[in-house]
Amino acid sequence: MFVGVSGLIGVGKSTLTRQLANELDTRVRSQNKDLGPRGKRIWRPYFEPVETNPYLEDFYKDIPRWTFNMQMFLLAQRFEQHQEVLWDSCHKLGGGVVQDRTIYEDTIFARMHRDDGLMDDRDWATYINHFHIMQGFLRYPDVILYLRVEPEIAMTRINKRARSAEEGLPLHYLQKLHEGYEEFVEEMKRYTVVLTVDWSEYQPVSKIADQVLEAAKFEQKFLRSLRRI
Repeated sequence: MFVGVSGLIGVGKSTLTRQLANELDTRVRSQNKDLGPRGKRIWRPYFEPVETNPYLEDFYKDIPRWTFNMQMFLLAQRFEQHQEVLWDSCHKLGGGVVQDRTIYEDTIFARMHRDDGLMDDRDWATYINHFHIMQGFLRYPDVILYLRVEPEIAMTRINKRARSAEEGLPLHYLQKLHEGYEEFVEEMKRYTVVLTVDWSEYQPVSKIADQVLEAAKFEQKFLRSLRRI
């Protein structure tokens, strides 16, 4: 199985990604005592390249200047990670992966920057052409878990975690991003299963795991997922 965790900046995707992978790993092991040593993961988390992103601080200081560089870096990183997900042995063992933001969401940011005049048409054409070439090598998640919160709540959480690179991030940026995510999840419902969860208040990971496993039972015949490799 391949589960993607989606949502605004600051909603808590990374924390839930880690917790959900651990919860699902524990459940699989409790059902099958012959899975080998505890150190071998049956469910594995994958995270965004935040710490290794060389453009992050520059981007938030001057978005128009660094938008194209940032988007191309993230697209390459997410594509590389996506290929790791496809080759991960976990799904062959009856487990799976939980990914913190999928490559498909990258286009939300790039399109928003183009629409707001932060990326010119030439750079947008180059970016989207690269994405379309990559699409032939992608697999949709079996479930996209969308953590829905209002932009104001996301802003509060961003301020609480106090990452230096995110200082001064304007609310209207999150509001536009929220609009993009709402459109994104409606579009993705054509291709895979989307589970939308109200994340205004955190919920027990056991409850989320139940919902994910239930949602994964819904088989879409046209879904190009890990389970069809």
